[in-house]
Amino acid sequence: MKQERIILGIDPGTTIMGFGLIKVVGKKMEFLQLNELDLKKYSDHYLKLKLIFERTIELIETHNPDEIAIEAPFFGKNVQSMLKLGRAQGVAMAAGLSREIPITEYLPKKIKMAITGNGNASKEQVAKMLQSVLGLKTLPKNLDSTDGLAAAVCHFYNSSRVEVGKSYTGWDAFVKQNATRVTKRTLKK
Repeated sequence: MKQERIILGIDPGTTIMGFGLIKVVGKKMEFLQLNELDLKKYSDHYLKLKLIFERTIELIETHNPDEIAIEAPFFGKNVQSMLKLGRAQGVAMAAGLSREIPITEYLPKKIKMAITGNGNASKEQVAKMLQSVLGLKTLPKNLDSTDGLAAAVCHFYNSSRVEVGKSYTGWDAFVKQNATRVTKRTLKK
């Protein structure tokens, strides 16, 4: 594993996409940035997806992350909300995969557990713990950005494990890791 690496954490959403970046040097992490992409003023769902993709690419090109940690959608009662959230996550993942950056998904409970020790912690509890651990002077008004930062910190805490979840660097890696699920077809002209 690299001695110095940057982890981009993303909390996908079609209203607000939160993100945070940390730099890992050896076994220590340091805060780089947290922010959000506010999509409330847009009514077109497809435009929102385009903006999520473009902002993720911009973050990648600006910060050159070595890894991306993304919060996986949780299973709620509203199917339409789940579909929209899954699409938001998918375009953020596609942006990372297009740049061949390894992506790892974490369930919200796993992120909360890694940060606070309680899988049912509130957004406020997660934010306060991150403020303490990373020495943040202030917290943002909306806590979606701290949720993105929490995904990055969770990934840092889980990096020493052999397997941390589904992680692919691109289609080649997916095919290699899922050889039994993929079949080869030849096209006839």
